[in-house]
Amino acid sequence: MAYLYETHMHTCQGSACGASTGAAHARAYKELGYTGIIVTDHFFRGNTAVPRDLPWEQRINLFCQGYEDAWQEGQRIGLDVFFGWEQNFNGDEYLIYGLDKAWLLAHPEMEHWTRQQQFDEVHKYGGCVIQAHPFRDRGYIAAIRLGKQFCDGIEVSNAGNAAYNDAAALRYGKEFGFVMTSGSDNHNADNALKYPQGVTGVSLEKKLTSIHDWVDIIRTRQPIGLCVPDSRFDIREDAPHLDTYWMDENEELVPTGRDWLHE
Repeated sequence: MAYLYETHMHTCQGSACGASTGAAHARAYKELGYTGIIVTDHFFRGNTAVPRDLPWEQRINLFCQGYEDAWQEGQRIGLDVFFGWEQNFNGDEYLIYGLDKAWLLAHPEMEHWTRQQQFDEVHKYGGCVIQAHPFRDRGYIAAIRLGKQFCDGIEVSNAGNAAYNDAAALRYGKEFGFVMTSGSDNHNADNALKYPQGVTGVSLEKKLTSIHDWVDIIRTRQPIGLCVPDSRFDIREDAPHLDTYWMDENEELVPTGRDWLHE
């Protein structure tokens, strides 16, 4: 039996761009046949719904409301709900799994960490880091930054991307042997029900009992099924050229000199 999970989603309680409550998301994913979801609202460097001028404890309490709402509804309807978050730097974003609200309350300094500090400290406390939608190109993203030394793996498919973004990510992931995940980046429960073909995720051989099981799968490189159509990764001749950059030890940009869609 395969177990289906959403690994990347946003609520209106934690993310300014979210359109649905955690409870509404939980009901939608239950109807779609998912075993569980991981709520990954935008943290404070990203498009957060939380006012940035509040005391840290109050900010964290507000930030976690979407997850807590989803968890309570999940308990009622029989859907597993786990906690994570998405942290933004300069348009490159990272999904953090394995740490909890108590850890956030105890670490206000994490808001100002560099990518390397984030990776080291998340690992120190037993979590993991996945670079979200690494090849996304949008008007608000000044450069495509590939943080291969700052993550445990990459989100190779994201339903909010253009297909060519995912095609580039798959080629990148295979070349460097990354752990590869998939997520919907879902912001709207109603849309998920109207257009279920746009809801993606991962298929696992064993049921998750906690977020730590997911972290262990990633950090020990266990099998992860990508629940996306194979055609999502087709490379079309009309795909654009994407200028991409590595980041050096000072997290400064270095051109990759690679054309991930036409080589």
